[in-house]
Amino acid sequence: MTKARPTYLVVIDMQRVFAEPGSEWKTPRFEEIIEPVKHLVRAYAPHVVFTRFIAPPAPAGAWVAYYQDWPFALAAADHPMWQIVPELADAAVNVIDRPTFSKWGEKLAELLAPDGQMVLAGVSTDCCVIATALAAADAGVQTLVVREACAGVDDASHAQALHVMDLFQPLIKVVSLAEARARRDGG
Repeated sequence: MTKARPTYLVVIDMQRVFAEPGSEWKTPRFEEIIEPVKHLVRAYAPHVVFTRFIAPPAPAGAWVAYYQDWPFALAAADHPMWQIVPELADAAVNVIDRPTFSKWGEKLAELLAPDGQMVLAGVSTDCCVIATALAAADAGVQTLVVREACAGVDDASHAQALHVMDLFQPLIKVVSLAEARARRDGG
């Protein structure tokens, strides 16, 4: 009998570029989700992974046009804007960098596929969170998205993204912070 894989909390892109006033990618309500994310980190430790969106060394395909629209984002991976925000930096022990909206890839698959469970929090609900949730669900990973621990580019887009993800039940389910904490490893 094989041991069940632990549930992992995956904290999507809680980086300075999405938090700081004046940033072209500032995500409204970013500050409001820091405390819920901290609660989740405490509940799921040590099974916590943070992700960072970073620019590729050389954009290709449709990403060329994307970075023509956002040239500031071509900064190197060690640029301060890509850092996890100070409020969460100490918890970001396990970090996965990806130059894509979806953070699903080989590293998360090693931890979770094919029968794991993932809890998602972070930014932005209507971009990197939804892209990661859909890719993980396609890989067979049950995904819980914590409504109070995500923020979108605006309230309407956040609500729409949550609604769309919840349509993928039972592969993806939108849950409250309390439910996510209660479900910790089936607890």
